[in-house]
Amino acid sequence: MPAPPSPLALCPAPSVEPVSALPLYQQIAQTLAQLIHSGAFKVGQRLPSVRATALTQGVSISTAMQAYRQLEEQGLVQARPKAGYFVRRAQRIAQPGLSAPPQRSFLLERQSRSEAFAMLHQPGDRATFGGFTPQSSELFDEDRLRVAIGRASRVHRHSLTEYNKADAGRPALRQAVAQRALQLGCALDASDIVITASCTQAVSLCLRAVTQPGDVVALESPTFFGYLDLIESLGLRVLEIPTHPATGLSLPALELALDTQPVKAVLAAPTLSNPLGSVMPLAAKQRLVRLLAQRRVPLIEDVVFNDLLSGDERRKAAKAWDTEGNVMVCGSFAKTLTPGIRLGWVEAGRWRDAVATHKRLQGAATNVVLEEALADLLTQGSYEAHLRRLTASMRQRRHEARHLIAHHFPPGTRVSNPPSGDTLWLELHPAIASMDLFKRCASEGITFGPGELFTATDRYRNCLRLNFSGPWNAVTMQALARIGEIARQMLERPAASPTPPALRRA
Repeated sequence: MPAPPSPLALCPAPSVEPVSALPLYQQIAQTLAQLIHSGAFKVGQRLPSVRATALTQGVSISTAMQAYRQLEEQGLVQARPKAGYFVRRAQRIAQPGLSAPPQRSFLLERQSRSEAFAMLHQPGDRATFGGFTPQSSELFDEDRLRVAIGRASRVHRHSLTEYNKADAGRPALRQAVAQRALQLGCALDASDIVITASCTQAVSLCLRAVTQPGDVVALESPTFFGYLDLIESLGLRVLEIPTHPATGLSLPALELALDTQPVKAVLAAPTLSNPLGSVMPLAAKQRLVRLLAQRRVPLIEDVVFNDLLSGDERRKAAKAWDTEGNVMVCGSFAKTLTPGIRLGWVEAGRWRDAVATHKRLQGAATNVVLEEALADLLTQGSYEAHLRRLTASMRQRRHEARHLIAHHFPPGTRVSNPPSGDTLWLELHPAIASMDLFKRCASEGITFGPGELFTATDRYRNCLRLNFSGPWNAVTMQALARIGEIARQMLERPAASPTPPALRRA
């Protein structure tokens, strides 16, 4: 008697012109997810191979692989080396909803968030989930880094006794950045690229080039606290735009803001935003570029995390659709290659000369040896393989963290589910103040990022950001579970607890 057909074989392959606007890999992932949820595939059961799925669905192997990776991101399947993909037990935990910041701009008037954030880390902490740079050496190849720096030091030893005369950066690094930008869908001219001390400095130079004190800058909500510090230091006003943890910046809300507010620039990370980890669909990125170009409002795009979607078409930057020089794209490799070399870069479109001038006036020359070493590392063929290993490690950490949160945090806790990266955004019961939770956890040597630091308003008091770029071991996982236990206790036995003066608003 012949074996029954695979459940997947009973599903029609996507048509050549699918009715759905979803990419083919998402359609396949959706089909497989439905089969898993319906019980057609049981927990622990092996799914059809990637090759078999590609053949059955009439797509390429790379498209089928993307579908399986998306199922991994959703926590529905687990890859086992040399064995294939297996169904894993689903985690019943909801994601946060669309944010709802006030529809007006604010002039920031409080203590630097970067300084407040630095206070979250104390020597001897049991576990730190508040980091914003990778802290675990196991994620990076230290030996390869030492070899590259040693080689650059020998070849360019005379540079250590003289200024870097290349104001825009070393040609080798600018060319390497232009080559890497092809992976983001961007054809950049190396001569238009300016090397900076970090991605944060690149964003700062862009803001200086397109704004004046008192101007309004629109950005995601919640947003990276470093952006808020920059805007505050430049005397700018911030306008927070509703953002969904899955699909990113709300374009209808942004369009309304542009119609009603004197927005001079939009600062955003359309791919793996911080702290939500949201990724705007490709069509939305294209619409974003078109919307801002029509109004001559510059987009300052942060692509520092895009490479963490290696092999995924969602890696593509909004800059890829820029035909008018209206997108100022900023990046670095501190989150993907080596945190120790914080060099950044910017291609500022029609503001290229203004950005280069601001860098020169600030005397922000970069180091020749580090530039040459970074260029060396970027042009080695092993970088993409390193990215695959890095993203796989982060994916495993995220899954384990979400599992712990689902079992140890209070009922009703909502957690983001980003496709990559090393952060999760949690929305707790409204009765739990994350700053109070932080104080109780800090007394046990456990820290994280309270939600208040990621906004210019009084919102996100019951939210927090967890970062998993530090050591990941049994002690760390126990500490994460302990945060949930303390949150449960706070919900069961609420008690007033004042905000510490060091973190209180001005």
